[in-house]
Amino acid sequence: MPVAAKIEEKIEIPEDVNVEKRKEEIVVSGENGEIKKKFTHPRISISVEGDEVVLTVDKPSKKEKALVGTYWSHLNNMIKGSQDDFVYKLKIVYSHFPMEVTSEGDEVVIKNFLGENKPRKAKIIGSTEARVEGDKVTVKGPDKEAVAQTAANIESATKVTRVDPRVFQDGIYITERAGKPIR
Repeated sequence: MPVAAKIEEKIEIPEDVNVEKRKEEIVVSGENGEIKKKFTHPRISISVEGDEVVLTVDKPSKKEKALVGTYWSHLNNMIKGSQDDFVYKLKIVYSHFPMEVTSEGDEVVIKNFLGENKPRKAKIIGSTEARVEGDKVTVKGPDKEAVAQTAANIESATKVTRVDPRVFQDGIYITERAGKPIR
């Protein structure tokens, strides 16, 4: 199987977005905020040339080809996030005990889950914002990874084991990921 001599992937930078490279860290800033992320690999180079971000690697292995694609996706999400928020939606479901869910500082607090006295807490990551309205929780922010992790933290805080899931469906569940409904 022939080995590619060089891989070069490009991402176009919109006019209202600024991309800087500081050592191994890429900083993307736009009207929605600033996102920083480190990209470290000895053979993959990332450079900002004019209105494009260029990823290059000479004689890549299979893993390096895959990593270039991963870096491309991360950078593309950073550019999108600096323009618009990523939004995840969750639904609060209970049938046995009414839950009280509130957003307090950098935590989402879930009280009276399955009648428990001690409240459960889920950490809000980075500059993500969690808002509770009725039986809906909206998680939004510029960093897709932080928003997704915050939504996962909220969902896993109400995970119950050793019960029949057909009977006990109480919990908080992700219903929409970055604008795409979950089936």
